Amino acid sequence: MDVIAFLIVNWYSYILIPILIFAARIVDVSIGTIRVIFISRGLKFLAPLLGFFEVLIWLIAIQNILANLTNVFCYLGYAGGFATGTYIGILLEEKISMGKVIIRIITGKDASALLDALKNARCTVTSTGAEGPDGNVKLILSVFDRQDLHKVIKLIKKHNPTAFYSVEDVRLASDIVKDSAHNKKTFRRHFMKHAVRK
Repeated sequence: MDVIAFLIVNWYSYILIPILIFAARIVDVSIGTIRVIFISRGLKFLAPLLGFFEVLIWLIAIQNILANLTNVFCYLGYAGGFATGTYIGILLEEKISMGKVIIRIITGKDASALLDALKNARCTVTSTGAEGPDGNVKLILSVFDRQDLHKVIKLIKKHNPTAFYSVEDVRLASDIVKDSAHNKKTFRRHFMKHAVRK
């Protein structure tokens, strides 16, 4: 009862301030995660803007920590907010799904069904033969939007479940025309325009 009475009397220092520090840490760590994503995607104007708010919120949190050095609840709020913010940042990264990724698939089995499935899913695919430790393998490369990653991995597991694959972020990729028919029409149009000028 004495502890409860003490907390009621000092509710601002021992309840409200730690909760505010906890919330501030969640926000600034989550912003920091998004900022790192923007940096990796080459968004050089949005990343510094997020960095400004991230540091501003962090300063507010650390100011309250320094003003309450003897309050253990502030430390718990700070550490708990950092841990929770890290978790929320991971969830945000999965939800944002910005930019493009490249997937490398190596399989020793027939990959014709997988290639057809990837093409039907409107993925731009490049495949070639390669030499692996156990003989000849098929190397498949594809660049696509990050939001389609789960769909592509599902196709791999369905058609070639034993295939090895690796995924990397792509900072910059030239435009890819997925529709080959449209690509041919564009080429003909471009060729005829220059031919008429000559």
